[in-house]
Amino acid sequence: MAIYVGVGSSENSADSKQAGFEACKKAIKKIGDEKPDFTFTFSSVAFNQEELVSGVAEASNEAPGIGCSDAGEITSDGPNSKSVVVMAIKSDSIVFTSGLSENIKSGAREAGRAVAESIKNKAKEPLRTFIMLPDVLTGNGADTVRGVLDALGANFPVVGGAAGDDFLFKKTYQYCDGKVSSGAVAGVGLSGKFSFAMGVRHGWMPVSQPMKVTKSKGAVVHTIDNKPAISVYEDYFGSKAEELRKEPLARMAITYPLGLKVPDLDEYLIRDPITVDENGAITCAAEIPEGSEVRLMIGSKEKAIEAAQYAAKRVMSDMESENAKPKFALMFNCIAREKLFAQKAKDEIDAVMEILGKDVPLLGFYTYGEQAPLRGETKNQKLIQPKFYNETVVIFAGGE
Repeated sequence: MAIYVGVGSSENSADSKQAGFEACKKAIKKIGDEKPDFTFTFSSVAFNQEELVSGVAEASNEAPGIGCSDAGEITSDGPNSKSVVVMAIKSDSIVFTSGLSENIKSGAREAGRAVAESIKNKAKEPLRTFIMLPDVLTGNGADTVRGVLDALGANFPVVGGAAGDDFLFKKTYQYCDGKVSSGAVAGVGLSGKFSFAMGVRHGWMPVSQPMKVTKSKGAVVHTIDNKPAISVYEDYFGSKAEELRKEPLARMAITYPLGLKVPDLDEYLIRDPITVDENGAITCAAEIPEGSEVRLMIGSKEKAIEAAQYAAKRVMSDMESENAKPKFALMFNCIAREKLFAQKAKDEIDAVMEILGKDVPLLGFYTYGEQAPLRGETKNQKLIQPKFYNETVVIFAGGE
């Protein structure tokens, strides 16, 4: 059994195809210049997406792989922007089965179900875990997760991150086996004999009393405690709450998101307010069901780093329980966290690498939403409950 992994990056903005080619070749060099069994690619929308992906395909000798556009790239060296990052994996113990489903707009749940079902049917061995990269600008991310679980089972360990577009909130791209789509979900199922673990945490704390969502539909919260949803912010911040109306995912929304109560969970699920309409209804980055308990939350850099460390420690303790060591890690980190950290974003990644091991190849990106089981549970099947998150850091590690 062996897992060989390399990571490469490129900032060659003048030539998108060459950028993809360079990043992939650097990654492949670290696995002995052999054709990889699988690649992951995350990239800025500053590149021509088709050309970039064709460069990766050419460099990898048409190896299968998935990826997406993002809101910033992550490697063990820290965060980056306007770049492309590639992970190349060669393994005789992990079998990768990739797929993609388009048209999230016409049915997010159906798209999630379709991609997971096609991968499940195509896989030569039973799937053990599933990594997904959905678009959430054209459909409900929580519904896409539900669709995946419809196909794989309610207690199946699903992990992933929602594609981004450099904080423009206009159009994201998903990659699968050399092809580029938009408004889609790319996925890969992993089979075989290997160890894996997940960690998930955000670190935001409640600052308000519990409130009830009295009217909502999907991700649009109309009223809280029978008042326009925006009044939650107006009551706390007065006229400063106007900034929520002026720009998508305003600074206030990042520091003070809404927290959604989940039974038996010690952390609230975070929901980012993205926009506010003239009636004071807030559209969030994910659904908030009517009747839910919500609270105003507060975030700090210190608590956010503690949360990332907590997630990494969960990964390591689960790995150690199987006498395994991580051979690679994927990090799905909310763009809101990067905005919160500003110039200090590297501190969070350094804190994670300190725990995982500085020599562990890490690839990731800043997302528009994260997917993982509650608490990062992957061992006790009855307790595995994948959810859709905002403002959260999710870490996946594969090893032996």
